[in-house]
Amino acid sequence: MRKILILTTLFFTLFGFAQQRDIELTDIWASGTFYPKTISGFVNLNDGKTYCIKKSDQKGNSLVEKLDYSTGESKGLVIDGARLATAMKLEAFNFSTFELSADESKALLQFNAESIYRHSFRANAVVVNLSDYSYSMVDDDKVRYPTFDPTGTKVAFVKNNDLYIRDLVKSKTTRVTKDGEKNAIINGAVDWVYEEEFSMSRGYEWNVDGTYIAFYKFDESEVKEWVMPIYGDLYPYQERYKYPKAGEANSVVNVVVCKVKNNRGKTLELGSENDQYLPRIKWTKNLTVLSIQRMNRLQNKWEMLLADMDEKEVKLSLEETDERYLDVNDDIYFLSDKEHMIVMSEASGYRQLYFHKVAGPQVFPITKGSWDVDQVLAIDEKNELIYFTSAEVSPVERHIYSIKFDGSGKRKLTSEPGWHTADFSADKSLILHKHGTPEQGYIYTMRNADWTVVRMVEDNKEFRDNLKGFKLGDITFNSLETERGDKLNYWMIRPKDFNPNKEYPLLMFVYGGPGSQTVKMDFMYSNYFWHQMLANKHNYIVVSVDNRGTGARGSSFKKMTYKQLGKYETEDQISAAKYFAAQPYIDKNRVGIWGWSYGGYMSSLCLAKGNDVFSTAIAVAPVSNWRYYDNIYTERYMQRPQDNAEGYDNNSPINFVKDIKGKYLIVHGTGDDNVHFQNSVMMVDELIKHNIPFDSEYYPNRNHGIYGGSTRLHLYNKMTSFILENL
Repeated sequence: MRKILILTTLFFTLFGFAQQRDIELTDIWASGTFYPKTISGFVNLNDGKTYCIKKSDQKGNSLVEKLDYSTGESKGLVIDGARLATAMKLEAFNFSTFELSADESKALLQFNAESIYRHSFRANAVVVNLSDYSYSMVDDDKVRYPTFDPTGTKVAFVKNNDLYIRDLVKSKTTRVTKDGEKNAIINGAVDWVYEEEFSMSRGYEWNVDGTYIAFYKFDESEVKEWVMPIYGDLYPYQERYKYPKAGEANSVVNVVVCKVKNNRGKTLELGSENDQYLPRIKWTKNLTVLSIQRMNRLQNKWEMLLADMDEKEVKLSLEETDERYLDVNDDIYFLSDKEHMIVMSEASGYRQLYFHKVAGPQVFPITKGSWDVDQVLAIDEKNELIYFTSAEVSPVERHIYSIKFDGSGKRKLTSEPGWHTADFSADKSLILHKHGTPEQGYIYTMRNADWTVVRMVEDNKEFRDNLKGFKLGDITFNSLETERGDKLNYWMIRPKDFNPNKEYPLLMFVYGGPGSQTVKMDFMYSNYFWHQMLANKHNYIVVSVDNRGTGARGSSFKKMTYKQLGKYETEDQISAAKYFAAQPYIDKNRVGIWGWSYGGYMSSLCLAKGNDVFSTAIAVAPVSNWRYYDNIYTERYMQRPQDNAEGYDNNSPINFVKDIKGKYLIVHGTGDDNVHFQNSVMMVDELIKHNIPFDSEYYPNRNHGIYGGSTRLHLYNKMTSFILENL
């Protein structure tokens, strides 16, 4: 009997392993096998006990369902696309976004959306009365950024670069501005470079009660135009838009505040005739006080100004300077008492929270430490609590904490290793906790404010069970010390059947840009499984190293690459490659590197400057010369080319082509509005000049993401074949 048990156990063990198979590219890029369930489109409702999510029915109608936080039970539909389809005499009604009015009696829906740039789009918009499903179109044409005012009686929107306000009660539309013109004047929206580098899209803000609306006016007349051919027709169409490259002229930007009642606007005196940026506007809790962030062109001086409509003046509230650069501050929270605010700042050398008077003076620091606060998740004014994530445990992890406004009672709420974040109910009494790791996907748990578990929302057990059918190696997190004594974090994926007595080729994955991280104990989606495929099907070891200049380790570590982008980052990647190549299980003659965007820039530079260690590199959508890239991003870290020509020239891959000795693949989308195809064209031209062999792939009309249909499958087929042939 005992022998039978042993044999049976052995049979099932062997059978279990036999069921495991290699990952194929089609699993990653065609079938969607490796996408765990996510909870998205999460919108709080006013009662503080329910939330709503967007979904679809079998006929293609969009639905918004109301769910109970505590039980997860459905409380019915908030928005029924099927009813709206009937009302509008359509077969089905599918909307891309929804917004509820403040009293939740109306919904603003956008549909038939078409992209403009990375964040912006235009779409048809309709307002629906949820009591009887009567509806009215916001405008006959597609519009941008339609948004309810706080009373729910008006909708503002942008069309043809002008700002409009639709009065829903009077069914009347007022044109606020009349000088909008493509590639010249923009009202209520922002230009390309603000959208991309300041992560903005909508360029207007309602005040607390909807009596005022503040908006941007961009004059981009003097900005040079970029022309991008779009292929497909007999004669290519030319897409033209304003793109200010490093050292070139910017838009002149003003902020206008309009009194909605009489449509009278006033342009604020902000020194807009000077070369500066106004990256944020935000109303305080005071009905007549608008905050404006202002930065100088080199972005090493930051100010928060307060414009008071009653006093008709602009005052300085906060000011910060840095010998290198400053980031835009998205973490300023005005409190309901109208006198105080909570502010994030790196002034101490680490991102920390401070309690301030709105007028400016700091009252006291809330958090203290040699670690970065990452994100404010919620502010509970009733209980004077702040919930936030930080890198206190480790730069590769994020944990959730709570702390009182006065800095006391700090409490660590999460314990499991990995990446934690959360969404809070309207009254902050219930919390949807999200926990991710590379191996498990995401686990969503509903919790009370004291962090006790209410219920499991989604454990992704089905996803994890599915992973058991594939060959997956362990991912480990560790750190190494470079030749110069710097400590760098990395992760490593080794084959499941790793043999320390064998020699494996090494592939390094890099991004490396300012404030970024690839070494995160979080779920990594598709690239993670491609790296696992390379490790387990093709016997590679894959690693990623966060070089100097990356995030979550304080401002000195992040900003030390100032004026010399690429220099220290490349030194670190080369040093790390040598460290790994010295390990007995790595074949030092087969070390490769790949990256996308900044990572493509890095892989190109590493292949040239590290030609004694790297034998292969793949660069996807790389910057080849910082002079070709936009000015807000580039000048923040490099100053202008006129001021720092040496910094530009000493670290642009195009100037080191002659040093490339290994195998090189360069990939780009011709429709990349961000890192222009020009970067790869000029890099290739230089390769030809020096008779350096290379391989290349271009993707017609694809943007910086290089996606759509089977595009990603084709791209990763190309990269996989290149690695197998050359590494």
